[in-house]
Amino acid sequence: MIGKKVLDTDPIPLVNVKPLLEEREKVHELSYEQNLALDHVTKFSKISMEDAAKLVSELEEIIKKTQAIKIADLMPEDMDDMRLIFAKERGSHKKEELENILKIVKKYREEE
Repeated sequence: MIGKKVLDTDPIPLVNVKPLLEEREKVHELSYEQNLALDHVTKFSKISMEDAAKLVSELEEIIKKTQAIKIADLMPEDMDDMRLIFAKERGSHKKEELENILKIVKKYREEE
């Protein structure tokens, strides 16, 4: 890894990883870790790329981008799931805010 360094990091939704790995697979064979990541993405992607982008942008008005992406990846179904997602986060979110997030997520879940 001499000569390689990270220039920028930006979190992306899980569903956006799949086309990146598939494109890389066309160029050369994927490593073991990359194959595991591709398998994981294939099994656990719950919404389309377009819906994920819309959901994240809508959630960013309420919460931070990293939290919005985590919610888009997990698509929580109830308040218990929401509390688990935010358990390690600093600060607390109001119940109304969490309910609003759940309504937004539900809207995108029904579009499937």
